[in-house]
Amino acid sequence: MTAATHTAEEVTLARFPSGVELTTTVHTYDGAEDGPTLYVQAAQHGREINGTETLRRFHEQLPLESLSGTIIAVPVANPLTFDLVSYITPEEFDSVNPNMNRIWPGDEDGSLHQRMAARLWTEIEAADAVVDLHTGSPDMHPHVVYREGDRDARDLAEAFGTDLLLSEEADEDASDEWHRRGFGGKLRVAAAQEGIPSITPELAYNKQILENAVEIGVDGLLDVCRYLGMLPGEVPDRDQTVARNHLGQVTADSGGLFRPEPSLEVGQEIEKGTWLGTVYEPTTYEPLQEATADRDGILYALTRESTVIAGDQLASVALVREE
Repeated sequence: MTAATHTAEEVTLARFPSGVELTTTVHTYDGAEDGPTLYVQAAQHGREINGTETLRRFHEQLPLESLSGTIIAVPVANPLTFDLVSYITPEEFDSVNPNMNRIWPGDEDGSLHQRMAARLWTEIEAADAVVDLHTGSPDMHPHVVYREGDRDARDLAEAFGTDLLLSEEADEDASDEWHRRGFGGKLRVAAAQEGIPSITPELAYNKQILENAVEIGVDGLLDVCRYLGMLPGEVPDRDQTVARNHLGQVTADSGGLFRPEPSLEVGQEIEKGTWLGTVYEPTTYEPLQEATADRDGILYALTRESTVIAGDQLASVALVREE
């Protein structure tokens, strides 16, 4: 039996026009026994730091001597947006593809983000499962997104363990909005097209480390490893709700200040017609919109960033499919 090992390698993702290299660190954990390969990354969007903190604590808690197979972990998939504490890359660096999570599996001869993704794809393409850690808005209920109809991905999502799972229609089954927003270039979708089960946990919050979100992330990764047979132990049975993603979004009809209903909490079930808050004109105090839910479901996001423009998302209500 060989000894389990951990290595950390600095890799070059791309180069700036000056020749300066854009690098990140890839951690590899090789178990003493053969087994699957799990790829995990965080911070495609640089302000979403709870995924990065999750991988640091996962590193501390992983019982390496009990590991079978290989874990590849990239705590900062996009160091440029991480340094800028931003969601996308400024136009000066990539005016063609500012959002890294729209261009997978990348192109080694393409734009900056395409080259970065292509380098990381060399780590991903041999994996048996992918976990792409994200964190959403400050007031979002933690959940896992997986491709609807993909049984292997759903099993992976169930193992991660959040009480809310969101299935997302893709490709020909998806809405026009899904295609218009370029969701076909998400890592989760690209991996699924190559037959690699893939999930996107949304741990909630950005720019600040949130203890509860990080704990959910670490526990989720450990349970994914148990589910894959990479660590000993059983994944506990849980009460989970399956809902459909990207349905029931409530948006602002016009710009103004949005005051959400104070009694609402993300994660609660609401009924069609539930009052979500008011958009009003800040200088005249005129109410411009009484925002209400247009369906029954689970309120999984509610904006607390009050200055809104027309089209901004005020709330998201997921359509419950299974309880």
